[in-house]
Amino acid sequence: MTRSRRQPARLVALTATATALVLAAAACGSSGSDGESTGAAAPSAGGAAPAALDLKAAGCPSTIVLQTDWNPESEHGGQYQLLGPNPKIDAGTKSVSGELVAHGGVDTGVKLEIRAGGPAIGFQTVTSQLYKDSGITLGYLGTDEQIALSKTQPTVAVLAGLEKSPQVIQWSPDKHPGWKTIADIGRTDTKVLYFQGASYMDYFTGSGILNKSQVDGSYDGTPTNFVASGGDDAVQGFATSEPYTWSHEVRSWNKPLKYQLIADAGFDFYQQAIGVRKDKLDALKPCLSRLVPIMQQGVVDFLANPAATNKLVLDLVDKYNNGWVYSPGVADYAVQTMKSLGIVGNGANGTLGDFTDARLQKLIEILDPIYQAQGKPILSGLKPADLVDNSFLDTRIGLGT
Repeated sequence: MTRSRRQPARLVALTATATALVLAAAACGSSGSDGESTGAAAPSAGGAAPAALDLKAAGCPSTIVLQTDWNPESEHGGQYQLLGPNPKIDAGTKSVSGELVAHGGVDTGVKLEIRAGGPAIGFQTVTSQLYKDSGITLGYLGTDEQIALSKTQPTVAVLAGLEKSPQVIQWSPDKHPGWKTIADIGRTDTKVLYFQGASYMDYFTGSGILNKSQVDGSYDGTPTNFVASGGDDAVQGFATSEPYTWSHEVRSWNKPLKYQLIADAGFDFYQQAIGVRKDKLDALKPCLSRLVPIMQQGVVDFLANPAATNKLVLDLVDKYNNGWVYSPGVADYAVQTMKSLGIVGNGANGTLGDFTDARLQKLIEILDPIYQAQGKPILSGLKPADLVDNSFLDTRIGLGT
């Protein structure tokens, strides 16, 4: 698929009572001579947060802990956006903490701690961390993981951090100039490299989009085997990363890639949804009713002006020093790609972070037989309402055109 090069949408937070209150406070934030923010803005001059933004009064934990699914990257920018000035970086635990600030730098009265995932948690699932450590408030969830663990470790997502998964299958346009879709690959015997255990691949092979004989689960996240094939193979990746890094920063390749989003090939799952353990939902409802709109607005603010938060992301990668390489170029590219492909966007009702029942129901129907065949039955009678709760969203906050 040829990537869309349409202009990024103009970002607008739709008017809401809480948003209006903090817009006045935004004037108190510092800015450089060019008018761009020089970092997180100072707390509101009045000292106390407006009621709609007072998370302490809402009974939120004194430190809200968010467990991510990977190393710091721009896809997480909407959450790192919420850290106040001079956040504390703990390179040992691969975490960062600071005051949790709302739009305009308004101090909400609680702290935010964001923990890295992936290698930082031994590549375990975020769900397992939520159930292992009761101190974690929120975690990144994928719908496939939620469905798979619905019987044993149920979770409820309250905000769709990404509207579309950035996962792709990518290929060399020089070697395969006629390909436009993943289905085109399935009409050949080309090897497709992927991470073993990925549920989307079970869907692709089960539905005949790809052939079981052509998929290879040995992909380790590096370009080594793809480069060794001379670009003959296809390989999984992320639209927000490899198409830039492999063509600009991997000297052994240094050529363009084309791709199709897995979502556009029929496996349209929610990735990087933010949720809680199901048994904690009721107790957290007063907190979530104020926190979730603040998080929605954080995503809007990050996309509108990502520079300061991307700088923090790059600093975290440097301080954590665990082998993850992330450059300013790919950070900027990720933001551009999230905008242009709608990877971050509104739900069907125009609200940022909204989940669609029909989309969730289709995923349940796709994944139920797959997990049954693997001997991992899901919750009997599982419904979209078991997986997500849209009630905390402010329906007036979204990305405008």
